Formats: sequence, C-alpha cells, structure tokens
Amino acid sequence: MNVDQIIARLGGAHAAARLTGVGLEAIRKWRQARSVPSKHWSVVMAATGVSVADLQGESPASAVPPGATAALVLADGAVFWGLGFGAHTDPAALPVGEVCFNTGMTGYQETLTDPSYAGQIVTFTFPHIGNTGANAEDVEAAGVAARGLVVRQDVTAPSNWRSVQGLDAWLRGQGVTGIAGVDTRALTIRVRNGLPPHGALAFPRDGRFDLAALQAAASAWPGLDGMDLAGEVSCTQSYVWDEGTWRWGEGFAAEADARLHVVAVDYGAKRNIFRSLRAAGCRITVVPAASLAEDILRHRPDGVFLSNGPGDPAATGVYAVPAIQGVLAAGVPVFGICLGHQLLALALGGRTYKLERGHRGANQPVRDLATGRVEITSQNHGFAVDDASLPEGVLVTHVSLFDGSNEGIACAAKRAFSVQYHPEASPGPSDSAHLFGRFTAMMAGET
Repeated sequence: MNVDQIIARLGGAHAAARLTGVGLEAIRKWRQARSVPSKHWSVVMAATGVSVADLQGESPASAVPPGATAALVLADGAVFWGLGFGAHTDPAALPVGEVCFNTGMTGYQETLTDPSYAGQIVTFTFPHIGNTGANAEDVEAAGVAARGLVVRQDVTAPSNWRSVQGLDAWLRGQGVTGIAGVDTRALTIRVRNGLPPHGALAFPRDGRFDLAALQAAASAWPGLDGMDLAGEVSCTQSYVWDEGTWRWGEGFAAEADARLHVVAVDYGAKRNIFRSLRAAGCRITVVPAASLAEDILRHRPDGVFLSNGPGDPAATGVYAVPAIQGVLAAGVPVFGICLGHQLLALALGGRTYKLERGHRGANQPVRDLATGRVEITSQNHGFAVDDASLPEGVLVTHVSLFDGSNEGIACAAKRAFSVQYHPEASPGPSDSAHLFGRFTAMMAGET
C-alpha cells in the first residue's frame, strides 16, 4: 500500500490525524516522504487493520531509515530502528524474548550476566551505557543471560581504570546483540503501560530486514508464563565456592573464617550472592536446581540457601518445591531470595502470579513491616507471591512501596524466611546486608 492509499483508508488527512493522534503536520510529512515512519505503524495498524507487509510496501528494504543497521520488532508490529552493535544476528536463531527495562544507572555488565534475565531483551533507561567498558570481575555468571540489549545513545569508547575491553567488543565475544539510537523512553512507556511485549532483535550482516518474519517470530514466542528457565542457567554438578567479596587492591580474596556450612541451590545464582554468604562466615556447597532433598541433605548443611533465577516459579516448582519441602521437613534453616523466595512460598502452600509490570532496577523501596524501616533494594523479577494465598503461620514481612506487592515472608515454625529482592547487590549501598547476618544467626541457633 502506498501512503495515499493508507490515508484514504483512514478517511482522509484530517481523519488520519485524529484517528492516529499524530497531527496534520505528521500526515503532511508522510506524503512528503512517501512512506509512513515505522514509529507510527502501530497506531496506523490499530486504526485500519492493515498489516506490517502493507506498510512495508512492495520493497521491504525501502522501509529501512537511512543509516539504520538494526531493528527491534514487537509482536504488535511496532518497529524501533537503530544502530546495531555487538554480534550480528543469525536469521535462523534470532534473539527473541520478553522486552523489559532496567532503571539502574550503573552495573550494566552485572545486569547482562545476571541469569535472572534469561529469556529477556533488556532496555536500559539510563542513556550512557558502555562508558565504563567491561572486565572479568564484574560478571555474575559464566556468560550473558540476557538475549539482547537496547540503549539510547551510541556506545562510546570506555573511560574507566578498571576497563579491559569495550562493551561492543565484549558483546561480540559473548555472541550478544545490541541496538543503539532507540527512543528508550517511548519503549519503556510501552512496557510500563501494558503487559511486557515480546520482541525480536535483528542486526543482519547484509542489512536486509524481513519485518514480517521478525514480527511473526515475536508473536510466536510463548512468553515466560509456564516457562522453566532455571534448568538452563543452573550449574550441572555440585561444587565448592570459596571466593569472598571484592576488596580494593586485592580483588576477590578468599575468606578465612567459615564456621557454618550452607548448601546453595543454584536456580540461576549471581556470584556475588555466594561471595556475600562467604563473607558472612559460611562454607558454601553449590548444587544444581534439580537436586532432590536427599541430594541437598547428604552434605549435612547448617542451612540451605535458595537462589535467584529466571522464568515462571510455578514451572520451576514442579521439581523444586518437593525438594524444598523435604529440607523444611528436616528442620534445616532456609533463606531464599528472588525466585528462591517465590519457590519457598510455593513450598509453604502459597501461590505466585505474573506482575503486569515487573520490578527491575536498583531503586526499589521496600518496607520492613516489623520495624517500619525502608530499604532501597535491587530487584529483577516479573512474578510475585500472592499474599492472600499464604497459609496460617506464614507471615508477610516486607512490601513494595511502588505497588504494594509482596517482598518478603517468614515461617518461624519451619525456620525459614525469604525476600523478593537482592541483598547482595548494594543499591543502598548496604541496606539489606543484614539479611545474611539474620541467616547465620538462625543457623547458629541465636534466633
């Protein structure tokens, strides 16, 4: 379809401006450019019922704006053009996932390697991504978990004394694609005001885009509901962790004191969680997500830690909940965070649900109901515990000051507690570090 046909379908220029909400000047520019800009495609499709193929016209290549080398296409047909960086995409294996946003101003390398971002394309709301480069110390797992990233400004050369490599080169080595030059504020508003969209990211070597195929790929992606991703990012065999927290001039030094033994169940754990437990005086044995209760208990732990991770807790709970219930029945203290918090709630008889908009960022305020204290927390989750589903004896301990959703539970009879946020991530910078002390005190029989 050409522009005049589209405007006619809308009922003329004035009707087109009114129905799409873009204004008469925009309609004039459509005619002048002889094409509808991709940023207006979604409203045109909603008003007329035309398809992406109709808007592309006979030559899909003609829809590519000058200089654009990458595109993010959402399931509803919206297209965000930009400049690709990192790894080129393979048409046979496009990065497809749930588009989310992260509000953190620092720590993009930690975010991308956080296994909780598996299955997601991350939009960074902070515009200056890449300016601190990349290094081997700031990663939270063996590889990048996110399926792609979206940024506002072009990635520039790093300017930081700890940088070993630029973000672009690091992403190429990881096989991960990014797109720059996107109006991330507009994209974030779409994510915030509706259910998280599914998207497909393309950065083709030959510069050719099949927008219809990209939209089809985004539409066909099943979504995180019912998806177990913990098994994909967990370790495959148990191992001992002995690395402590980072110290100036020393790096990640080993900790000497290890008076308590913790078995950490890896549902997609960040390395800094293990470092924080180690710094709290714990010897750590890490076991895979699918470990049975007997697999965990044979290590004779003083306590069991349930880690963060990606995906739908109800799906992971099919195998995780029986194991957690076995640990609880043995009377071993349990501490969970993020996905581990949700799995503990399921094991205690509660339910979980998918949030309309997830919590992702380093500025999430949470109130401790017992003390009234507010902690600034780091979070990354799209599911939450349903307070109303919790049985007698399981207390709600923390709530989000953003939307009132559950942020923590405790069950004194089972010697178990958990929080939805990440106490190791230092957003406050140490508002939540006391939770590791609470866990060690519980294991030592002091509480």
